[in-house]
Parts: sequence; structure tokens; C-alpha cells
Amino acid sequence: MSTQDPDSSDRPASTQAATIRPRDAITGILAVLLAASCWAMSGIFVNLIMADGRVSSLALAFWRDTTAFAVFLALSLSLERGRIGVRRADWSRLAGMGISLGIFHVALNVSYTLNGAAITTVQQAAMPAIVLVVARFMWKEPLTRLKIFSLTLIGLGTVMVSGILKVGAPEVTAVGIAAGLAVPLMYAGWSLFGKALRSGYSAVVTLTWAFGLAALILLPCQFFAGGLTPPAVPSLSLLWFAGLIGISTVFAFFVFTFALGRLPAGIASILVMSEIAFAVVYARLFLHEILSGVEITGALVVIVGVLFLVAPGARARRVLPHR
Repeated sequence: MSTQDPDSSDRPASTQAATIRPRDAITGILAVLLAASCWAMSGIFVNLIMADGRVSSLALAFWRDTTAFAVFLALSLSLERGRIGVRRADWSRLAGMGISLGIFHVALNVSYTLNGAAITTVQQAAMPAIVLVVARFMWKEPLTRLKIFSLTLIGLGTVMVSGILKVGAPEVTAVGIAAGLAVPLMYAGWSLFGKALRSGYSAVVTLTWAFGLAALILLPCQFFAGGLTPPAVPSLSLLWFAGLIGISTVFAFFVFTFALGRLPAGIASILVMSEIAFAVVYARLFLHEILSGVEITGALVVIVGVLFLVAPGARARRVLPHR
């Protein structure tokens, strides 16, 4: 699960790059690639955990958020020296982040199961485009011709990999299509609320409460998913769950944060798109998934669209006036 911010490249890339030492740049690039490879493992871990059918999408999302909350809380208490309080004025934003994060993980699990790890990862990449549209209305951010072109490409690519174009095929279901489209929507939701919160709190504190609220929101749903107590699962599934939390949630986030200290955020946002390539390779090797020609083309269209979106010229020449 990546944390890229499409609005983080406000400064020209040349200005940012001028202050980056070659050694730091290499270290940052390797760190971003490592984070992307860890995020791409999420679909593999989820599919392996749910392979025996004993754990539902709702239950897995709840226990993932609960466990991540416990880990980030421990980190907050040790790193932030107890400064983990949230101002009352920010409770609504935090609630929005928690709700969208919880729903995001449920949709992610359903999409991984029905659509496959590779396709779901591509669909996540549509998140920056959704953020861009919402930011236009929430913060009156300008739209440029390049941004509109990027939105068009990302939208087209997302439709191509969503399965909408091949409705009627045995492997395509309405639930799978809905879950696949909900993934970038909810991803954008918690990213937007998180952006609004990050100015006043550290990343660890923000994630602590976001995961805690996500778990709280999903708690009542557990009684529809077989009860609060997790079923007896094979020890190997517990190992996959540990990987999902340790590698694809906590470790990936900290590695990416480390990389942001050594690279311009715009460059990091481009490099993290390698998550799609990692996900496709992992899905082929471990889950035997094979993308169709339409899906591969759609993935490439999404990647190109996001690359245009983070290009330096994307912020020039407004089409809609900044009010």
C-alpha cells in the first residue's frame, strides 16, 4: 500500500535535485524501490492468507488494522515520547481517514481475491487522479492541460484493467468490478484526510490513530464475518499475516519515509510506480496470474498518465482559474 502524494512535487525538480548528493540519491532510489517491492507483496500475502477460506475479507481487514494500530502505537509512545494526542478540531478529519482506510482494506482484500493482485495494484495507481479532482474543489487547486490529459489517460487505463470492457466473461463479477473501483476511491479518501492532518502531527502519530479508528469502524462488522475471535488458522497463514503487517505495512512505510529524506518527493512518486511491475512479477511467480493484452495495455496507460501527472509542466499553464 503506497503513500505517494501527487501534490508533493511543488518545487521544480531541477531546484530540488541541486541539493541532493549523488550518494544520497542512490540510497534514496534503492529505498524507494525496496518500499515499492514490499508494498507489492500485499496482494501475495492476502491471497495466501485467504487461500483456505477460513478468513473473510472483513476479518482480515480488521485484524490487519488492529495489529498495525498496536505496532504504530508502540512506535508513537517510544519515538514521540507520549505526544500522541489529537486536537478536537481535527477529530472529524481523523474519523474520515480512519473510515476510508478501513473500507479501503476491505475493498483491497475483495479485489485481490476476485480481480488478482496485479490488476488491483494497477487500480490503486488511479488514486492521484482522484486526489487531483477532489483537490480542485476542496482547495481550489488549478487544473492544467497536462493534468487533464493525465486524468484522461489514468481513467482510460483504469477502465481497461477493471474488467468493465469484458463483462460477461466467467471470471468477471459485479462485486469484483465494484471492489476494484472502490480501491482507488478509498485510497484517495484516506490520503486526502491524511494530507489535511499531516501538517500538525508526525506520520507515526497520524497512522496510529488512523489504523486505530479503522479497526474500530470494522469492529461491529466482525459479527457478520463469523465473530470477533479469529478462527483457527494454519501456522503458515499466521506467517503470511506477519509478513503482511511487518513487511507490507510497517517496514514499507518507514523505508519510503527514509527515502523521502534523500530524494525530492516528485522523483520518489515516479519511482514508486515500480510497485506495478513488482506486483505483476510476484503475481506471475506466486499466484500464476497472467494479464490479458487489454489489461497490460491498460496498466501501461495508467503508468504513463501518472508520469505525466508528476511531470514539472503539470503545474504550468492553468486551464481553470485559481479562485
